Amino acid sequence: MAALRPSPLAEQAAARLEEQIRAGQWPVGGKLPGEVALAEELGVGRSTVREALRTLAAAGMVRSRQGSGVYVTADRPTGDWAARLRRAELAHVYEVRTVVEVQAARLAAGRRTGADLAALDAALAARRAAGGADDAAFVDADIALHTAVVAAAHNPVLDDLFAQFAPVLREQLVALVGLFGLRAEDPDHGYDAHADLVRALHDGDPEAAGRVLAAELEATRSRLLTH
Repeated sequence: MAALRPSPLAEQAAARLEEQIRAGQWPVGGKLPGEVALAEELGVGRSTVREALRTLAAAGMVRSRQGSGVYVTADRPTGDWAARLRRAELAHVYEVRTVVEVQAARLAAGRRTGADLAALDAALAARRAAGGADDAAFVDADIALHTAVVAAAHNPVLDDLFAQFAPVLREQLVALVGLFGLRAEDPDHGYDAHADLVRALHDGDPEAAGRVLAAELEATRSRLLTH
């Protein structure tokens, strides 16, 4: 490799190492050369190499093993989950959303408290009331109901995952509701399915809750694929 020119050297070094990893010079699971060797190849100091490796570690591409060295864990950046969601196709986001939310609904059916049920009833009522509002307010009310379902599962990891989806979903769904004309004939689009979901949670029926939500999300995903 040619020596790097002055500028943000650590950024250049990280970019060069990323290129080499992507090209397969160091495959996933393989060990990188030591700091001294990398510094000589790149024409930079060891401190620059360490900073570049920290950048790659933050991106999920490498991991340091104490006393062993630095190993490749991925051939492309994986660390910025929110950015990847923004770049992803909405149909793909829906596939992952279904995995997360359907399991959350099943858990919620067995874990929901009286306070959760009250919150779900209020969210369902707010969603119906938003039928007379604009598309943005309607989508906000819909996401708020789904958020209440996930919250009733009482799993903070699921809460965090859905929180990552919510901004991406809102931005794209506001556009899609108008594009598909979903509310042209039915301002409360999807109300019956959401009411069935809340009823299943009241009944403590995990299979019904998962089935209803899976069908509702799949209907939207299918529409995305065929539009």
